[in-house]
Amino acid sequence: MFRFAHPEFLYLLVLVPALAFMQLYFQFQRKKKLKKFGNPDLLSHLMPDISFARPAIKFYLLLMALAAIIVTLASPQFGTKLETVKRKGIELVIALDVSNSMNATDVEPSRLERAKLAIERLTGRLQNDRIGLIVFAGEAYVQLPITTDYASARLFLSSINTEIVPTQGTAIGAAIRLATNSFSQQEDINRAIVVITDGENHEDDALIAAKTAQENGIKVYTVGMGSPDGAPIPASSGNKSNFLKDRAGNVVITKMNPDLMRQIAEAGNGEYIAANNIRRGINNLIDELSELEKSEMEAKVYSDYNDQFQYLAALALLILILEFIILERKNKLLNKIDLFTEE
Repeated sequence: MFRFAHPEFLYLLVLVPALAFMQLYFQFQRKKKLKKFGNPDLLSHLMPDISFARPAIKFYLLLMALAAIIVTLASPQFGTKLETVKRKGIELVIALDVSNSMNATDVEPSRLERAKLAIERLTGRLQNDRIGLIVFAGEAYVQLPITTDYASARLFLSSINTEIVPTQGTAIGAAIRLATNSFSQQEDINRAIVVITDGENHEDDALIAAKTAQENGIKVYTVGMGSPDGAPIPASSGNKSNFLKDRAGNVVITKMNPDLMRQIAEAGNGEYIAANNIRRGINNLIDELSELEKSEMEAKVYSDYNDQFQYLAALALLILILEFIILERKNKLLNKIDLFTEE
């Protein structure tokens, strides 16, 4: 496994393109001023020892050395020893509704974006717990298998939209059943499913699925996105002015169904949480999950890392030596050897 021990130094890499742009700008201005004095070809004969390419080459060599030094300061490392560590936590599978109704904007910026922000906040609060991610509409799919890698969870989360599932609808029951089968085989560990949806179930019996999960020792929590008053559904995720209509030409209004979500949570021995206020909703969910007893789990982690900065440091030193050797003026003894193309 590769990592940087001090990744904050990598922000300094922004200096490289900035300095390169400045060099190009000043080089352009210098050529512009030279043209005012006369023909560049004539001036090159009047100044035979002056090189226009060498200073630029020296400058870009320095930029390369600077980039190598910055990465050296960030201290690149490779993991060399994989160990099994024991941690205490729970297993949690999040089932996220990605049906078209989640594009409604009765909560800003939309139900789906608010849900993704809620999941991001949730993963930021978890510690030592395993997490999985399922997306569902008319069908349910595993987006991320159960893992302790929260960074991967956030990465997968950023790419989720309402077009990720080909079949539209809202099959909450299918999502709960898939989540129930997505946990690890480890015994004696507390598990929970968090269903984030607007509650418009059109496909199956979610109550039976939640009851089955509860019988398997899995608690089912529901998080409501949207408002009971509802809102129109944008025709596409990027179009907020054109709305879906029914066969009669009327704009379809989608409303959150809190009653169904309460029933699902009750059947799953969990709790229903309204998350219109993200901070309060996630805090309530964290409080509920924290009541579950943490169990000992095994995880594979890298415990030993070898520094690799010395190779980049050697490269930076080599580049600096090369830059020092190259003179800005042409060497009279080597003038016949054309190493650099003059403009």
